[in-house]
Amino acid sequence: MNKTNIRLSLLLALGLLCGNALAQAAPAANLPEWDKLTPQQRETLISPMRDRWNSSPEERARMFEHANRWKSMTPEQRQQARKGMRRFEHMGPEQRREAREGKKPLDWGTAETLAYATLVTEGWHVRLSGQDSRRGTFVHRHAVLHDQKTGRVYTPLAFLDKNQARFEVWDSPLSEAAVLGFEYGVSLDTPDGLTIWEAQFGDFANGAQVLIDQFLSSSEDKWYRLSGIALLLPHGFEGQGPEHSSARLERWLTLCAEDNMQVCNLTTPAQFFHLLRRQVVRPFRKPLIIMSPKSLLRSPLAVSPLHELAEGSFQRIIPDTAGLDPKKVRRVLLCSGKVYYDLARARDERKRDDVAIMRAEQLYPLRKGELESMLAQYKDGTEVVWVQEEPWNMGAWYYMQARLPELIGKRFRLSCVSRAESASPATGSLSAHKIEQERVVDQALG
Repeated sequence: MNKTNIRLSLLLALGLLCGNALAQAAPAANLPEWDKLTPQQRETLISPMRDRWNSSPEERARMFEHANRWKSMTPEQRQQARKGMRRFEHMGPEQRREAREGKKPLDWGTAETLAYATLVTEGWHVRLSGQDSRRGTFVHRHAVLHDQKTGRVYTPLAFLDKNQARFEVWDSPLSEAAVLGFEYGVSLDTPDGLTIWEAQFGDFANGAQVLIDQFLSSSEDKWYRLSGIALLLPHGFEGQGPEHSSARLERWLTLCAEDNMQVCNLTTPAQFFHLLRRQVVRPFRKPLIIMSPKSLLRSPLAVSPLHELAEGSFQRIIPDTAGLDPKKVRRVLLCSGKVYYDLARARDERKRDDVAIMRAEQLYPLRKGELESMLAQYKDGTEVVWVQEEPWNMGAWYYMQARLPELIGKRFRLSCVSRAESASPATGSLSAHKIEQERVVDQALG
């Protein structure tokens, strides 16, 4: 069987190619139409993929039935079916009014959109590319809208004002080195704009490691070339397995020195809004690496009121916000990113008023004076515990272990709570993930 026939047999086995599509493909492969094949001939086509696809004949028949059912629908019936598939609706007029008046908080995607909107209307060019960037890997961005009837596309951020700067967003191939290399070049050529590369999952950035080592982290030191490129790397331990959990935060922090770049792991939409704006509005350029969220995109806890965007600013470290009496605090948890919400939820459920939680939103550069001033309210001997979702040999712990003693002095005892050390970033078992996550939270609260 030649390669074309093998590909056709795979498509046939998966029920993705039928009717007219098969009729058009068959002549090129010298194959008869599916309907004209005998049962034995059909089995011969499917058999090369049997080891990879073990569904029963009944299951395959059902897949073909679904495909043919869609084919037989009228345009009106298809439109009605699409309506049933919609998972996310745009804000209605009442919801938008409540958001403007500060009655309804903003989620992550809305804050991101507002950051881009304010930048382009102020004259800053914004360019975003990546795998599924127009929609967003987790269907949160909706930067490009598609008319389901006509197929026309519309990019709202490109038509805000006649005098605005250019906004462009591109879906790129799954070729991290090529695309990141191109966007890095764009960032050098357009220092007066915000250039962003987004990985489908942060784990996939390892496909561009040569570009990261040779250019992003060291070009300023080697060649005095400044880049303001920003990387969005979805990161977080949520039971999705070893290939979809870690943006390898530890690697980025190992590359950090001489203020060569910024590494951040945020917890609120307002922080994301201010960080994106800061990246282009301030008068110098450094690469920005963001461990961007996944589940927090729709978490009802990870929201920000409008006034935090309009009047606030980026906080490199967020102090405890529970209003605890510092004299009662016996343990301070220092963490970054999504795990904060797990810790805060457990603390509230257990009614613990002796555990404070601080968030390191910007992991590099760390500012000594800022951390010292926030810890000054707690008594000598208080435990400072770095808490992370990642295994002990990954994440930010090695980096923090090397830098925190100098930053916090000898007043506090430093320790770490994490997953056990591991060769793999995460377990492939959802049940094991949940057990590990609960253990991290339990150990952190003590």
